[in-house]
Amino acid sequence: MAGEFALIDRYFARPTPSAVLGPGDDCALVQPTPGKQLAVTTDMLVAGTHFLADTDPRNLGWKALAVNLSDLAAMGATARWVTLAGALPAADAAWIERFADGFFACAKEYGVDVIGGDTTRGPLNLCVTALGEVEPGRALRRDGARPGDQIWVSGRPGLAALGLAQLQGRVSLPEPWPRLCIAALEKPRPRLALGQSLVGLASAAIDVSDGLLADLGHIAERSGCAAAVRLVQLPQLRDLVGSGERYDADLRRLALDCQLAGGDDYELCFTVPAARSPEVAALAAALELPLWPIGEIVAGTPGTVEVFDPDGQPVDIARRGYDHFG
Repeated sequence: MAGEFALIDRYFARPTPSAVLGPGDDCALVQPTPGKQLAVTTDMLVAGTHFLADTDPRNLGWKALAVNLSDLAAMGATARWVTLAGALPAADAAWIERFADGFFACAKEYGVDVIGGDTTRGPLNLCVTALGEVEPGRALRRDGARPGDQIWVSGRPGLAALGLAQLQGRVSLPEPWPRLCIAALEKPRPRLALGQSLVGLASAAIDVSDGLLADLGHIAERSGCAAAVRLVQLPQLRDLVGSGERYDADLRRLALDCQLAGGDDYELCFTVPAARSPEVAALAAALELPLWPIGEIVAGTPGTVEVFDPDGQPVDIARRGYDHFG
């Protein structure tokens, strides 16, 4: 069994061309681009809470990094460097090798260097800190939304939560949805290009990690506004739930719950002044990424998010997102 430092040297010590000094010393040294501000975020992934025990370690390596890069995307930042700390039950070489392969595959895909970290023995727990750069005063924040702004979301929120339901045996999705939904859960794509493209366009932004309604509520609260979501404007899942005689009402209810409250999507939810909505449509085409207008920011009690049916009537939504201590 490899010791701690041999494990680090073998699996995690890689070239870091963007750092002044990478792994191997008490600290890494980095030189931010002159005139840029640093954006810094930290996330933990805990076995049994954030991922299933039998998750493919390569996919887990990818996701451990991707969820942190998603936070940088929500700020409109360019990703630069990351650190990785992990508690491992044992020095399982085969598991660690696959995890490192996934982690560094994500780092290569999005152009970041892994500049340090730590390992210890304990229940499986992964903690990543990611650093990015933004122009001073240009970061996307949660507090800039104003009444009249349109609310947008990227991708297909809800697929990750449906993937979890499939893995837990709570639903049996028709083909090809199991593969698509499990991939959304285990290998999310941080929307860094979208976040950077929204700088100067979006008035506020957040990544969807705890559920669309819950995270939109954070924008509304920080902006001192309320939000209205239109069910008819959400990304439609007719291919999943069917229509006519094939319509599955139970699956539709589950899919809607996953869309609104499932979380783990790592899509971006953002607001844009209504007059600039054509620019968002053009951006969707340029990035080849679906972007959906799902409602609007309104005056009201800060943090309130109301959901309306196709007739404009309010809908009571009991579950709004995930809270670790709720």
